Amino acid sequence: MIDTPRLARLSGTANPTKALQFVASPIRAVTDVEPQAVGVTYWFTPPTGPEPYEVTVRFVGHRLDVVGERTEADDFQVVAKLDDVQPASGPVALTQRVAGKGTGRWKVKADAVATPRGGDASSAVRLPSAEQVGRSAYAPVTQTLAPGVVPGSWPAMVGLGFALGLTILGLLATIHGLVASRVLMLALAAGVLGLFGAKVYYWLTHPRESRTAGLTGLSLQGFVTTAIAVFVLGGWALGVRVGHLLDASIPALLAGQAVGRLGCLFAGCCAGLPNTSRWAVWSSDRRIGTRRIPVQLLESSSAALLALATGLIAWLTPPESAGFLFLGGLAAYVIVRQILFPLRGLPRLTKHGRTVMFILAPAALAASIAIPALT
Repeated sequence: MIDTPRLARLSGTANPTKALQFVASPIRAVTDVEPQAVGVTYWFTPPTGPEPYEVTVRFVGHRLDVVGERTEADDFQVVAKLDDVQPASGPVALTQRVAGKGTGRWKVKADAVATPRGGDASSAVRLPSAEQVGRSAYAPVTQTLAPGVVPGSWPAMVGLGFALGLTILGLLATIHGLVASRVLMLALAAGVLGLFGAKVYYWLTHPRESRTAGLTGLSLQGFVTTAIAVFVLGGWALGVRVGHLLDASIPALLAGQAVGRLGCLFAGCCAGLPNTSRWAVWSSDRRIGTRRIPVQLLESSSAALLALATGLIAWLTPPESAGFLFLGGLAAYVIVRQILFPLRGLPRLTKHGRTVMFILAPAALAASIAIPALT
């Protein structure tokens, strides 16, 4: 029996008596809705040894209770590979999805071998085989769920972060002499339009991916850019002092980000690179559950510290320095993100983007400190 990691248990994965589990829909009403897919998770513990392993898992599935002649929708055979699996990484969960399959009960078997780096077939270690019977599920559900992915966690944490941000913004708006009702109205508009901007930004930067609706594929850069535009243009149109509005908004934005990034950890997005260090945390990227650098927690804690610092300054900042706190807080957060980005398991989309940000963000941070001091 495999000792299921804490985050996997939190996501609803019970301690398995067998090493193979089916991905099941948490909403029964959509269980048999088309399109269907078969989602299964194979659990294994890497063998001991001095070298990393390449693990190959072969999944073979057959649909049960078939009426009439069998078709391609009733059977499948797929092979999944994991490179650079560390021998001391503890329990690993590999989730495989097979789309376009028939609705109903399935019998799936998984066979796996682990080959040491640079080894051949003679040095391969056969891992325990597993067989299980379960049901297919609604395809979009199988694409998002896996051990370590808590259903509904991302929208819940983002919503909580947004509510916290509104509270902070309302308090600071009064201190800066702004009309709280107008500021909160702008914040609500920025939140709604920011989601749209986050989606559009993701589509523009991921042109090869399908344009799915809903909350899948939202970019923080798109949200922040749109929200800033709403505050600047909306504040100007409503007669709200934009500099003070932005200064009051940066602690709120950072506090919301601190809470929202926790949702990323529970939802399996923005995951860190696999790592076997003591401070690594078992988490999932929706395909592989293993010990990883907790980059979401690092970014969340950094945003929380910046929110506290900018919040205290916004509480005390004199009117003549309005606007520079926002510039400095945003620049500091951009620097933190660029430092942490190489620890994530996602490749950068631009070749020189990180270098450009490391030039512009420190310059903006320095300007936000120097200019108010000289005036």
